[in-house]
Amino acid sequence: MSTTRKHTALPKAQILIEALPWLTRHNGKTVVIKFGGNAMIDEDLKAAFAQDVVFLHHAGLRPVVVHGGGPQISAALDRHGIVSEFKAGLRVTTEDAMDVVRMVLAGQVQRELVGLLNQHGPLAVGLTGEDAHTITATKHLPEIDGELVDIGRVGEITAIDTGAIEALLADGRIPVVSSIARSEDDGHVYNVNADTAAAALAAALGAETLMVLTDVEGLYEDWPHSDEVISRLTATELEKLLPELSSGMVPKMEGCLHAVRNGVTTARVIDGRVQHSILLEIFTDEGIGTMVVPDELPDQKSAKKKSAKKSGKKQGDAG
Repeated sequence: MSTTRKHTALPKAQILIEALPWLTRHNGKTVVIKFGGNAMIDEDLKAAFAQDVVFLHHAGLRPVVVHGGGPQISAALDRHGIVSEFKAGLRVTTEDAMDVVRMVLAGQVQRELVGLLNQHGPLAVGLTGEDAHTITATKHLPEIDGELVDIGRVGEITAIDTGAIEALLADGRIPVVSSIARSEDDGHVYNVNADTAAAALAAALGAETLMVLTDVEGLYEDWPHSDEVISRLTATELEKLLPELSSGMVPKMEGCLHAVRNGVTTARVIDGRVQHSILLEIFTDEGIGTMVVPDELPDQKSAKKKSAKKSGKKQGDAG
């Protein structure tokens, strides 16, 4: 090999070496990824997403993909002559609309995603929240202007059974979960917010990380006055910000908050418009997007203070 070729290959080796500590840290850990936004529509982004998920799998992680399908559902409802209506940021879902939602999520979006993943090997298996009671829900009645409002077949998650997903992961597969659920109360099928479903599954699976793909760079410091992204914040810091967030970001950030308050080590909102954003977030020192972490426990804070005091004493001795 010529000296020139050796030099051009060197940056690739450096990139791989940079990923080494992250590969070690995440090996064997479960990562729940909520697939949404532009990444679901743009063909190149869809292909890059599938490559990222397969890379995680081959790198020793256990990815689980959860998806909704807002744009595809709206387009299908239009074709069926059903008007799309939203209240409190949620799609009003009549019985007719629910039939379309179910068909689009399980029969279109999931099938396409499973197909993209399986171009790289016999890896992905699709299921919905209905399968093996993976997600159980009850009718959700949002409060609007102080009153509970019926918005049809929209569900609120009441229980998660991870058995089917755990079995697939143990078999070396990549579960792809559509965010619909069945109710034990009335036997009806409900449309469940995919951000909420991903967070609930991450918590139930004891995942290391929840990753939510969106169409913004992350959580902005002072939107719309600034486009500075908050790179890291604790659960309590996020909770204080929630009332100020735009309606589209609320379920994503509420999902992140639920995840880290229920055993998930980190929750991240990342820009799905950037190719390979998942790999950039997990395997590089810089990362992208916003990371939410649990609040520090009192003993962790005191340990940090002790460590700081010790290092200060050493510096003083050295001087």
